[in-house]
Amino acid sequence: MLKGIFFIFLFQLIGEVVQKLLQLTFPGPVIGLILLVIFLLVTDNTPLKLISKPFENEVVRTAEGILSYLSLLFVPIGVGVVIHISLIEDQLLQVLVLLFVGTLATIGVTAWVMQLIQKRKQGAAHDNE
Repeated sequence: MLKGIFFIFLFQLIGEVVQKLLQLTFPGPVIGLILLVIFLLVTDNTPLKLISKPFENEVVRTAEGILSYLSLLFVPIGVGVVIHISLIEDQLLQVLVLLFVGTLATIGVTAWVMQLIQKRKQGAAHDNE
């Protein structure tokens, strides 16, 4: 698990460095997560495997362990909402519109990605026949 958390934190650090160097408004940990996903996808499909399968499994096992405590991460968000409830009340319409639009966008993008994945899997199945 230590190797997995090191690898995750390494990519978070890389994301922070990229964010600071390029002065992006995108959060560094998100950049690191995207880079980690790209790295794992690229190394999985190349003949020269840069990362061993046990190490990749270690990252997956560590990520699953962290995700099991995901509900704890909502506590600070809930406290923030309660503390700033007056700000939210003042802008309730904007918050509701953003929540609605964000939810629709998330559903749309998820459906689009699922279609792409299914098409790719069907194409791979036809190639293997």
